[in-house]
Amino acid sequence: MARAMLEYTKTVLKKVSFDTTLFCKEVQKAVSRLLPYEIEELKIFIHSLVLQNPELNQCLIYLKA
Repeated sequence: MARAMLEYTKTVLKKVSFDTTLFCKEVQKAVSRLLPYEIEELKIFIHSLVLQNPELNQCLIYLKA
Protein backbone atom coordinates (compact mmCIF):
# COMPACT_ATOMS: atom_id res chain seq x y z
CA MET A 1 0.00 0.00 0.00
CA ALA A 2 2.75 2.43 0.93
CA ARG A 3 4.52 1.77 -2.36
CA ALA A 4 1.35 2.69 -4.21
CA MET A 5 1.25 6.05 -2.44
CA LEU A 6 4.82 6.81 -3.50
CA GLU A 7 4.06 5.93 -7.12
CA TYR A 8 0.88 8.01 -7.02
CA THR A 9 2.86 10.96 -5.62
CA LYS A 10 5.42 10.67 -8.40
CA THR A 11 2.64 10.68 -11.00
CA VAL A 12 1.03 13.77 -9.50
CA LEU A 13 4.36 15.60 -9.28
CA LYS A 14 5.07 14.89 -12.95
CA LYS A 15 1.67 16.24 -13.93
CA VAL A 16 1.98 19.48 -11.92
CA SER A 17 5.62 20.15 -12.73
CA PHE A 18 4.53 22.90 -15.15
CA ASP A 19 3.44 25.08 -12.18
CA THR A 20 5.92 25.81 -9.40
CA THR A 21 3.24 26.73 -6.84
CA LEU A 22 1.26 23.53 -7.38
CA PHE A 23 4.44 21.49 -7.38
CA CYS A 24 5.51 22.94 -4.02
CA LYS A 25 2.10 22.22 -2.49
CA GLU A 26 2.24 18.63 -3.69
CA VAL A 27 5.76 18.21 -2.31
CA GLN A 28 4.55 19.46 1.07
CA LYS A 29 1.66 16.97 1.03
CA ALA A 30 3.97 14.14 0.05
CA VAL A 31 6.40 14.86 2.88
CA SER A 32 3.56 14.75 5.39
CA ARG A 33 2.12 11.48 4.04
CA LEU A 34 5.09 9.32 3.09
CA LEU A 35 7.33 7.23 5.27
CA PRO A 36 10.92 8.38 5.88
CA TYR A 37 12.51 5.87 3.50
CA GLU A 38 9.98 6.82 0.81
CA ILE A 39 10.86 10.48 1.25
CA GLU A 40 14.49 9.62 0.53
CA GLU A 41 13.43 7.93 -2.71
CA LEU A 42 11.18 10.89 -3.51
CA LYS A 43 14.16 13.26 -3.09
CA ILE A 44 16.02 11.42 -5.83
CA PHE A 45 12.98 11.60 -8.09
CA ILE A 46 12.47 15.32 -7.46
CA HIS A 47 16.12 16.09 -8.13
CA SER A 48 15.73 14.49 -11.56
CA LEU A 49 12.66 16.66 -12.22
CA VAL A 50 14.58 19.76 -11.12
CA LEU A 51 17.26 18.99 -13.70
CA GLN A 52 14.55 19.10 -16.39
CA ASN A 53 12.74 22.13 -14.89
CA PRO A 54 15.20 24.34 -12.97
CA GLU A 55 12.42 26.66 -11.75
CA LEU A 56 11.24 23.84 -9.44
CA ASN A 57 14.46 24.23 -7.47
CA GLN A 58 12.75 26.47 -4.92
CA CYS A 59 10.57 23.56 -3.79
CA LEU A 60 13.57 21.59 -2.55
CA ILE A 61 13.38 23.49 0.73
CA TYR A 62 10.40 21.35 1.74
CA LEU A 63 12.55 18.25 1.55
CA LYS A 64 15.06 19.58 4.06
CA ALA A 65 12.61 19.54 6.99
